[in-house]
Amino acid sequence: MFLSPDQLIQFLLTAFLITIAPGPDVLATLSLGLSRGWRVAVGFGVGCGSGCLLHTGLAVLGISAVLQASPVAYGVLKLAGAGYLAWLGLGAMRSRGVLQLPEVPSMSSADSGTGVTEEHSLGVSGWFMRGLLANAVNPKVALFFLSFLPPFVNDRAGNRELQLALLGVLFTVNAVVVFSLLGMFSGQMGGLLQGRAGITRWLDRFTGLLFWVLAGRLLFMPG
Repeated sequence: MFLSPDQLIQFLLTAFLITIAPGPDVLATLSLGLSRGWRVAVGFGVGCGSGCLLHTGLAVLGISAVLQASPVAYGVLKLAGAGYLAWLGLGAMRSRGVLQLPEVPSMSSADSGTGVTEEHSLGVSGWFMRGLLANAVNPKVALFFLSFLPPFVNDRAGNRELQLALLGVLFTVNAVVVFSLLGMFSGQMGGLLQGRAGITRWLDRFTGLLFWVLAGRLLFMPG
C-alpha cells in the first residue's frame, strides 16, 4: 500500500477541508440549492466533483505542467472558463424565479401560466454537465492538482503515475460526497421558499451575480 493509514487519514482530511472551503464550486452549489432546489444543486455539485477526474488525468499526463509553462494556453483556458461562468450568470439573471411544487401534478408547466424558463426545466443531467464543464475549464483547478497530489506520492512504493491516479480518485469521491451533502442541505433550505416567486427571483439574481463575480475572479486572477 502506497499510503499508510495515518497518511491516508491525513490526505482525506486535507482533501475534505479544501473541498469544504468557500470556493467557486461550493458557492455555486449552495446558491443553486437555494434558488433551484436540491436536485439541481446536487447535479451541479456532483458534476463539479466529477471534474476532478479530468484534472487528475491531466496531472498524471503532465498537461497541467504544460499549462503552467505556457502563458498563451493558460490565458485561453482562463478566458473560456470566465466566459462560461458569465454565461451561467446571464441565464440565472434572466430567470423568472419560479420554483414549482412537485406535489401538484394536476397542472402542467404549459398551462399553469408560471412561465418556467429553460434554466428551470433543464434536467439534472444537464446541470451535471454544466458543473463538469465549469470545473473542466478552470485552469486554477488543473494547477491545484498538479501541486496538491505529488507531495502525497510515496517514491519508495514505485509507479508514481498509478499513485497520482488513485489519489485523484480518492479526492474525487470526497468532492462528490461533500458537494452532494451541500446540495441537499441548501436545497432543503430553498424548499422552504418554494412557490414564493418574489423571493426566489431575487435568489436567482444573487446566483447570477455570484457567477459573474466568480467569472471576474477567474479572469483577473494572476497566472
